[in-house]
Amino acid sequence: MEPWSINTLLLVLAGGIFGAAMGTLWAVIICALIIIFGSLIVLGGGADFILLQVGVGPIFGPHTGSFAAPIAAACYAAYIKKHPSGSAKDILSPLLDTSWDVLLVGGIFALLGHILLNVAAAIPVLNQSDMLAVSVVGTNILARLFFQKEAPWGRRESIDEHGYLGTNNYRISWAGWQAPIPFRILLGLSIGLMSGGIAWGLQQQVNPLAEGGIISAGAAATVPLIIPWAIAIFALIPLMLGTGPLQKVPVFHCVAILGALGYLYTDSIVMAGLAGILGAFLQELGARMFFNHGTTHIDPPAVGIAIGTFIINLLFKPQFLNLMTFFTK
Repeated sequence: MEPWSINTLLLVLAGGIFGAAMGTLWAVIICALIIIFGSLIVLGGGADFILLQVGVGPIFGPHTGSFAAPIAAACYAAYIKKHPSGSAKDILSPLLDTSWDVLLVGGIFALLGHILLNVAAAIPVLNQSDMLAVSVVGTNILARLFFQKEAPWGRRESIDEHGYLGTNNYRISWAGWQAPIPFRILLGLSIGLMSGGIAWGLQQQVNPLAEGGIISAGAAATVPLIIPWAIAIFALIPLMLGTGPLQKVPVFHCVAILGALGYLYTDSIVMAGLAGILGAFLQELGARMFFNHGTTHIDPPAVGIAIGTFIINLLFKPQFLNLMTFFTK
């Protein structure tokens, strides 16, 4: 798809409106379903349009309709006092029963996310990060600034009370049930290892297909990386449907994608585990820097994915530190 064609822009707008109507968490779960379906098509030797243009692309990727758009729409709905729960931080509530302009804001921010991705991808060094995550964080920050008139780091009153990186013994934490350091290490290690194992298995399927010209190199690189992320998104369904203790499931899509990336560079399951631990600490850092003190949702896993991908790419790409040479491929 041409990024600036009328067809592409109309599809991006449509995805943003639909995502806002569904609400953030349901929309991104649908995105994960599309990604898995598109990956299965690729694994069967089929076309990669559903995966690359819909699931992780402009039509309904996280940077457009399935995540960034409904987060911005929630901020706007709270600003005009039509959010179902009244909280701009609420990513669970569908927004269809609000007003038409809330849905339109979702479409507009999907277009903005699409623009941000393409602009960021053209910036040297910055483009070594995960461009989808960079775009998500960018639109999250802009929505907070536009509609809540709030700085990216949150409310000064909360920072003064708890300290910028403080959590009041995890009482103001994003996903506080997994925030203590022992949980971060254990979950990061285990999920990183599992994600590396999944990437290992998928790589064995896609590489021969790519070498034979059956699927594109882009699809072959995407499937082993994105499937662990999509599985992690599906694991958030209890967060959507449960209440109280039933919601306290691991939130691990940052950990999963970094674990898979660590493996794909090195063929090392150990490195996958270490990358998973890195992801667990980075997403908690993102929460403390941008989420805990704010009144809107700036996504901690997206912050972790953006920073973690940047670090791993600089460490292992040949044009940078090229530490990949220390691993047997």
